[in-house]
Amino acid sequence: MFTIGDFARLGRVSIRMLRHYDATGLLRPARVDPATGYRFYSAAQLARLNRVIALKDLGFTLQQVGEILDEKVSAEELRAMLRLRQAELETAMTEAATRLGQVEARLRSIESEGHMSTNDVVVKSLPSVRVAELTGVAAGFDAVGATIQPLYEELFQRLEAAGIAPTGPGIAHYEDAPGGGILVHAGVEVSAPVRDDGTLRVLDLPPVEQAATIVHKGAMTTILAPVQTLGQWIEANGHRSAGYPREINLECPPHQDEWVTELQEPIVPA
Repeated sequence: MFTIGDFARLGRVSIRMLRHYDATGLLRPARVDPATGYRFYSAAQLARLNRVIALKDLGFTLQQVGEILDEKVSAEELRAMLRLRQAELETAMTEAATRLGQVEARLRSIESEGHMSTNDVVVKSLPSVRVAELTGVAAGFDAVGATIQPLYEELFQRLEAAGIAPTGPGIAHYEDAPGGGILVHAGVEVSAPVRDDGTLRVLDLPPVEQAATIVHKGAMTTILAPVQTLGQWIEANGHRSAGYPREINLECPPHQDEWVTELQEPIVPA
């Protein structure tokens, strides 16, 4: 038998929590000294304690925990529930990290207002370029990153399977999706015949007569400031945008903070 203090240490819970579980009937002591009222627990009760804590961490109320335990949930069933909860938490953490990155990007853009020079903008014509690409739909700008990354992973796998080697940088371009959202085209420059066989699309991106371009150094999560700098330059110099900017991946080392990307936004006279 263990005193309540020893049992609390074994179970990694507080004495107060064990008293609460006793009061609610979730985990009664194995024995209570009638003279002193001291609670004593057995090692076998650790199994029930572990289930109580696991189910509580899954989000169940203590009443629901008691009902589930009374129905004798098996270890395998509980394991499956924990795996499901783990997947939900991982998804929530990913979404939270994405939102945090977006907040940080917006903050950096606010902090850089009036400091980013539009002198870095260069106007040039863009020749036609042949790319292999895969396409997906992002619900909005916030979902572009989560959409394009798996597209690129799948693209390079399909290129390898087709025996096609990239001959130039990655080129991402975008357009409005017919039903709403953004069409995300994840591409890379290749020198292969034009094709569209359902597994891989190889096409020629048309030339652009004039594009306002700017080079961005850093992760794509920090691209908001140069995008807005382009917009300011376009308006100030008597132009208007003619579509989403292309993103040319000039350098993609392992650390995203060292990435170099050129934004190429097509423009026409205002």
